[in-house]
Amino acid sequence: MSQADPNNPTIVPCPTCNKPVAWLAMSKWRPFCSERCRLIDLGEWLSENHRIPAPIEDYSRDGEFD
Repeated sequence: MSQADPNNPTIVPCPTCNKPVAWLAMSKWRPFCSERCRLIDLGEWLSENHRIPAPIEDYSRDGEFD
């Protein structure tokens, strides 16, 4: 991301509540709008409600990965 212009900041939606958030160094919780939304998101990851899917493994007949 290029240098942010404080007079014309990039606006992103908060991943938790979709509230607009200015993408600036002074935006303490970016990309979240608040500590509350950041902690809600962290809790979702810790409870495994959010997860990055593992790639589907393709096994050959001899049990080795292809």
